[in-house]
Amino acid sequence: MSQLGLGTMLSMFSDGGSTARCVKAALGKKIKAIALNADGRSTTDCLTVAFTDDTGIKLWDDGQSCCERRYMTCGDDLTAFSGATLMGIEVADGPGTTDKYCQPHDIQFLRVLTSDGVVTVETHNEHNGYYGGFSVKAREWKAPT
Repeated sequence: MSQLGLGTMLSMFSDGGSTARCVKAALGKKIKAIALNADGRSTTDCLTVAFTDDTGIKLWDDGQSCCERRYMTCGDDLTAFSGATLMGIEVADGPGTTDKYCQPHDIQFLRVLTSDGVVTVETHNEHNGYYGGFSVKAREWKAPT
């Protein structure tokens, strides 16, 4: 992965443990639905997990700076995880590539571990070489009833 951008660094240090507390509180809950809300814009792309107790969490990459394009993709059948139990959430660096203009394209995997298997979401960051890195956050989310 290329160097960390300012937006990523600020985001990483401003969390204050909120992401860890949110994920810890969600562990062991039964999943009602998982959805990837992705339109290719970093300000709105997120993974939402709704639980049967009418709570939920939202996961997204909060490292946005200027001069980059962040988005999320997933090839998994998310409906297959309804009824599963949330066991954990982890991130892992993926392969880094460059486009035809030699601009970096970094990927990080967001893995949602459930009793029925793993949901893998790819978080992408296409940038000019100065805005690398990721800052995946989790927050409580009011799931629609």
